[in-house]
Formats: sequence, C-alpha cells, structure tokens
Amino acid sequence: MTPVAPSSALHISEVRDRLTMIRFLELPRALYADDPNWVAPLLFERLNHLDPRKNPFFDHAEAAFWIAWRDGRPVGRISAQVNRAHLHQHHDGTGHFGFLEAEDDPQIFALLLNTAETWLRERGMARILGPYSLSINDESGLLVAGFETPPSLMMGHAKPFYARQMEDHGYVKAKDLIAYDYDLAAEPPETLKAFIGKAQAENDLTFRPMNMARYDQELALIVDIFNDAWADNWGFLPFAEPEMRYLAKNLKPLVKAECVSIAEISGEAAAMAVSLPNINAAITDLDGRLMPFGWAKLLWRVKVRGVDSVRLPLMGVRRRFRGKAVSTALMLGVIEFIRVYHRGHGTRQGELSWILEDNRPVRKLIEMFGGRPYKTYRLYAKDLV
Repeated sequence: MTPVAPSSALHISEVRDRLTMIRFLELPRALYADDPNWVAPLLFERLNHLDPRKNPFFDHAEAAFWIAWRDGRPVGRISAQVNRAHLHQHHDGTGHFGFLEAEDDPQIFALLLNTAETWLRERGMARILGPYSLSINDESGLLVAGFETPPSLMMGHAKPFYARQMEDHGYVKAKDLIAYDYDLAAEPPETLKAFIGKAQAENDLTFRPMNMARYDQELALIVDIFNDAWADNWGFLPFAEPEMRYLAKNLKPLVKAECVSIAEISGEAAAMAVSLPNINAAITDLDGRLMPFGWAKLLWRVKVRGVDSVRLPLMGVRRRFRGKAVSTALMLGVIEFIRVYHRGHGTRQGELSWILEDNRPVRKLIEMFGGRPYKTYRLYAKDLV
C-alpha cells in the first residue's frame, strides 16, 4: 500500500456508540481490499465480543477504542485495555493494546500508539504489551511471518509493514507465538504409535471423546486441566467461572464430541485437546455478514458439507504427570485421537496454535508428529515510564 501523504486533517476519536463501533470493526475491509488472504470477521460476533453486557472480560477490565481519521475517512484503529485479572496474576504494571490496523503512514501509527500509551499511562500502567484482542485468551500477537495463507479461526492477519511501523515507534519483541501446519492425512511414525500403545497398556491410559450429554461439566473439566497445565507458562491467565460459561455458550454450536480428546489414567482426567472447525474457511465470501442468506450458507457449509481444516487451540497435560514417561504419551495420544477422527471425516489440514517460541518440549513433540511451523505471531512491548 502506498504511504499516504501527511495531512494536518489527521485526528483521532474515541468509539462511544454502536454505530461508531461498527465503523471501527469494518475499517480493515478497505485496508485489505488487495489481500486475498484476509478474512472478514463476522460482524455480529465481534459486536457481541466487545459488548460489556455480554462479555465477562469487562467484569475485570476497562477498555477504550479509537478510530484515526483523515479528511473524514477512517485510516486506522486501536484499543487499549487495563486487565485487572492480568495485573492480579502477574503484578507487572502492564496494560495492553489490540485491534491495531492502519495505513502505511508513520503519522497514523504514531497517533494511534501515542493515544493508547497515554490512556494506559493515565491509569498507572508502566508498560504496554500486545496486540491482544482482548486478552491472551483471545486473539493474540501480530502476524510477522506466514502472510501467504489465510488465518485460522481466532488467529489474526496483518500487513507486512505493521511490524516495521511498530519497531520504528519504539516497540520491541516480547515473545513470539508459533502456529503449526499439520497434514491430517499423514500417518505418524509407527514407533510413535507403538509408544502410545505401550503407555496405554502400562498405565491404564485411555482416550475418550467429550460427553455432550454433560457438556457444561465436561467443559469445566477441560478448563480445569487448562488452568493447571498452563499455570507456569509465560503470560498465563486462568479462565474464571463467568468466562467459562461465556466460552461454553460460544463454542457449543461448533463442538462435536470427537473434536475433543480427554485422556484418563485409571479414570482420572490427565490431559485434553480441543479442536474446532476452521470457520474462517466457511465465511471467506460472506464479507462479515450473515444476512440475508449468510446464515443458511454458513450452516450448510459447517453442518452438511463440512470444512476441510480445523484448529487445535487448547491442549494440556496436568502438571502432576510431568516428568513421568507417560507425559509424552498423553500429549501425543490426545493429538492422535483427534487426527484420526478428522481424517476419517475428510478434513485435510489442521493448525496447532499457538505455541510459545521457547516451549521446546511441546514444539519438539509436534514436529515429531509431522507439524510444520508456518506462521509467527509477535507480541510487542514498550516501557511507559
């Protein structure tokens, strides 16, 4: 995109009503008009996600949203968040930014970033970190590698110049998040299958799907394993009870029993993995709208035709099993359970995401299973004092 000439008419305004929020959410459409890999998010879902009356994130957080304008035309957007749950967990004086989109103009980026920084500084934050839209348990990171393919469900897309603009404005890498491409038709090595089988026999280890008749209890179990398994990870933020209910409501239309794998040792739930149909593959031509016929198209594509790709966003092994020989089998086994199901239903591609760049044990296991790192999302930070 050709940089826009500087203009004294550049200014910024805060989003304060639904109509302006729609402008905020639809702003990227013009920026990505020349990018075949951008997928317009579903507008109704994004409006619900940013509605404090519907999303329990706002029970423990304050957020603001802005649009940058030039000569009456929207040219950029950004959000800033003070997440009290994050501050309680990490005690690091860090506020967040997200939803960053803009034309390739340093003045626009400066205006957006300075606005978010000032807002966070006024609320006592000593550091800014992001992008998070809205938290680390939502869409995280700025795409810095892997622009050649569309994003998977709940993963972002970006223009290559975004990273340069961030760095030119004093932001530095805090952490990279890696997304793995996984060919679901490729059989894992026989040695790995034998290893899983041996562990099953020696440890009374079984793998089962989710029990949809006990949906709420099963999701609570999955969240409990996640909160335990990820507790020591960089940036970890546990799911609270209201967030679990919100998650349960949003995911139920997408989840089938075999999309979830729960590993049990002598009847005790020890590990889990969750896969979701890659809805992005089903909405590419809907332009973010489901009316008048989008609902019918989406339901037919997901429920009848099916989508040929999935994303595995959650995986974890309880900490009490780490360091034991069975730990590797637990992780490999939940992935294999899901792979076999999706392969049998015609799904060809999976994305395992995201994985912290320095989580070498998990990355090594995924690569042993045939996973290939193909996208990198970067979290950027800057001191505010």
